[in-house]
Amino acid sequence: MKQIGLFSLFGKNKKPSKHEGTLLVEGTEIPMTIVYENRNNVRFSFGRRQAYCRIPYRMLTSEKEHHLKRFEQWVTQQFISNEKLRYQFIRKQYKDGDQITVGRYSYTIALQFEDRKSHTAKINGTDILLKLSTDDSEQHRQKSIRHLLSRTIAHHQLPSIERRVDYWNDGYFQKTINGVRLKLNQSNWGSCSSKGNINLSSRLLFAPVEVIDYVIVHELAHLIEMNHSPRFWKLVRDVMPDYELKEKWLSQKGHLCQF
Repeated sequence: MKQIGLFSLFGKNKKPSKHEGTLLVEGTEIPMTIVYENRNNVRFSFGRRQAYCRIPYRMLTSEKEHHLKRFEQWVTQQFISNEKLRYQFIRKQYKDGDQITVGRYSYTIALQFEDRKSHTAKINGTDILLKLSTDDSEQHRQKSIRHLLSRTIAHHQLPSIERRVDYWNDGYFQKTINGVRLKLNQSNWGSCSSKGNINLSSRLLFAPVEVIDYVIVHELAHLIEMNHSPRFWKLVRDVMPDYELKEKWLSQKGHLCQF
């Protein structure tokens, strides 16, 4: 953990508060947050971007130090043994000339550094030119690259996704579709609105076509049943009897779908 004096912070803490640090595991920094609360037990957990230790603030300092050491050991063990968890924290690092395969397309990445205020991306066939500001940290620049790639590739592949939506809607649902959007969403694979907007995560572009079709069918079914009732699942099953296999793929391999 970074030397930020977490042990000394235990001290005479009388009010619920939190302190942050990082733990280096196999070359990857894991953000960690220690939360002091009015509680009776100690709890370890992982969020989407960091690990949490929730600890009673009235506990003796020696006990708090013991549980912090346990927390570090737990985070290390979880990170090493859980592949899905590792993918939450290990992000792809892109460099000039890299290729990225998304669906049936393979794109070549060209990075161009300039004295500019913002980052931009432009696609030409299957070449993606990213003009990047030199006035940025490498960590933030890589984050920007991932978002630019997602946005550019999503725009390139949106017409084929719209055709898939139309195919399933025309054949089975016949609902009015107001629009289809691809956006880099980490919290879910898709959503829809009562106005007929279908939103899909651009991460789905890494999935097999039949899995993409399942998510499309799932969201189209919500235009009839805006819930997950038995009636909703019957709609999905009637259209795609083996939909559970697609759900299983997302559960087991969805963590691989990342820009």
